[in-house]
Amino acid sequence: MDSKDIFISVGGTANDQQERFVSLLEDRLRSEGLIPHTVGRNTFSVEAPLRTVEQLIDRCVGTVVVALERTYFPEGLEKRGGGRQKALGEIRLATPWNHIEAAMSYVRRKPLLVIVEEGVKSEGLLEPGYDWYVQTVPLNETALTTKEFNGVLASWKSKLLENGPPIGTPTDSAISPATMTVAQLVGTLKPAQLWSLLTALAALIAGAFALGGKLLT
Repeated sequence: MDSKDIFISVGGTANDQQERFVSLLEDRLRSEGLIPHTVGRNTFSVEAPLRTVEQLIDRCVGTVVVALERTYFPEGLEKRGGGRQKALGEIRLATPWNHIEAAMSYVRRKPLLVIVEEGVKSEGLLEPGYDWYVQTVPLNETALTTKEFNGVLASWKSKLLENGPPIGTPTDSAISPATMTVAQLVGTLKPAQLWSLLTALAALIAGAFALGGKLLT
């Protein structure tokens, strides 16, 4: 994959309106020179779903979260059985995968564009106030052409440029480790690799101190 690839976090659509909206969004992204990828929609693997998501996010330069109504309750209770019990009505929830994939993208510093269907409960990573802008929109074509959407999309695309090579510009070759700084080299390591490196360095330092102590005695 290259700098045009974008991860789309969206559950399986439940009706024609949701499907049309997602298709329109995919077309809009393609018109911007971006290629959308969604596990189970247009990207498939023999790996377990979570592992497939992890690999796909790592290969993409940004993430679009599309939170659609997945579960509907006419009414319910919040904090049931306690003194702070609260009656709720018309509850619409998105797939929990939106939260999982948004979190995975955030810790990998992938720029996030979050779009929430009108009426879906604003909770978790779908709430405003984090390091990304949350847009609540109706599921129609005009929602993808408003001044707000165009402005947020442009801002998000500018962050993609900071996250990798310019969109549409092929890379000639991979960065050579010989030209990378120590910080860049460390940044390329996975958690297990980094832990192994730190353990080895600790053992090396301890050995050096032990050897120095023997030479002084």
